[in-house]
Amino acid sequence: MSKMQKIIKLKQSFALLIGLVLLTSVVHAESDKKTEIVKMDRIVAIVDQVVITEKELADRIKSVTAQLEKQGTELPPPTILEKQILERMITDRLQLQFASQTGLRIDDNQLDKTIERIAGQNKMDIPAFKKALLDDGIQYRKFREDIRNEITLARLREREVDNRINITESEIDSFISLQSASNTSDEYEIAHILIRAAEDTAPEDLKKLRAKAEDALAQLQSGKDFAKISAGFSDAPNALEGGSLGWKNGAQIPALFLEALKPLKAGEMSQILRSPNGFHILKVTNRRGGSSPLVVNQTHVRHILIKFSEIVSEKDALTRMASIKERLDNGEKFEDLARQYSDDGSAKSGGDLSWVNPGDTVPEFEKTMNVLALGEISNIIKTQFGLHVIQVLERRNQDMSKEAARIKARQEIRARKSDEAYQDWVRELRDRAFVELRLEDKY
Repeated sequence: MSKMQKIIKLKQSFALLIGLVLLTSVVHAESDKKTEIVKMDRIVAIVDQVVITEKELADRIKSVTAQLEKQGTELPPPTILEKQILERMITDRLQLQFASQTGLRIDDNQLDKTIERIAGQNKMDIPAFKKALLDDGIQYRKFREDIRNEITLARLREREVDNRINITESEIDSFISLQSASNTSDEYEIAHILIRAAEDTAPEDLKKLRAKAEDALAQLQSGKDFAKISAGFSDAPNALEGGSLGWKNGAQIPALFLEALKPLKAGEMSQILRSPNGFHILKVTNRRGGSSPLVVNQTHVRHILIKFSEIVSEKDALTRMASIKERLDNGEKFEDLARQYSDDGSAKSGGDLSWVNPGDTVPEFEKTMNVLALGEISNIIKTQFGLHVIQVLERRNQDMSKEAARIKARQEIRARKSDEAYQDWVRELRDRAFVELRLEDKY
């Protein structure tokens, strides 16, 4: 390599390192010998080890715009939409980088199964699904990688946040007591705008952020669409979805918000609320009263399971299960054969699964169980776990209100803790990272 070539290569590497982001190319048109300046790509953000280019941002804006228009959501001004989407892309890139660095991978087999399920939900096979994507202007390879990223982000959140959340029985007791004492059984469908402001924000900056919240509220009170104002003003992750938080039980809502929501009717908005995270505006989209007693049909069932494995093929498992079924049909005791042959943890109790509720078992198992008479033994059925034979012992109608209340309390406590912990974790991830915004750069 010549000295001049080395210098050129060094300059090119240096340009990439410092983010020289506007490239142009001069193309000479053969027909009229005129010179045309063609604008290429440029970097709009550097996120640790990767960059986000203007083309990537434009593609995401195009995708989000099409989705919002399809939903009938009014779009915010282009500059605000651009900033919102770029912030989301930065957050996603940080998380995907962290997943890669910590060994979180989604293999192709798992990805293929997920895409097959998506195609199936749309009543298509894979070739038809690929064609439908192409007709919508979506490349299959790009769709596939987007799905991989979505799965990765979900698994990352589960690993880093959800699995670390601990909920004690005393927390559940307190939750239920508070719900009962404060009449928080009402449920609210809420939309939310957040103007982020940390507790240690400088007074002059805090004043500006408060003014921004007041401007948003004034526009809302003048009749402007909440979804549009959310997209244009809110710093919440769901700003582009109109700020919708869905249905929340009163006890699931922070006390500051709940007190503001209680007097509001459907369609009404709160005043500006200040929390450690910033300034909030809430809208009650809808609300409904508490729940009635929950009575469910329970089934007392037992089963024998033969699992597939590298050692036991499906054919071998079927041979073994056919032999067990024949012995059951000839009068041998179900519990004895379950203890001897079942691969399930219930084997030691004779295959007894105790009382199960609707939805506790996989659909194939539940469907078979529901049509059996008392004492009847099913034919061999196949589920994702292996091969089963099932016997129903009893059925009953059970008031599950208390149990359901505890399950619901656990879910709501987890949802609250998970949302807060996730936002804190993402903020910490961002604080530790090197992020340089170049959206406003002019070249």
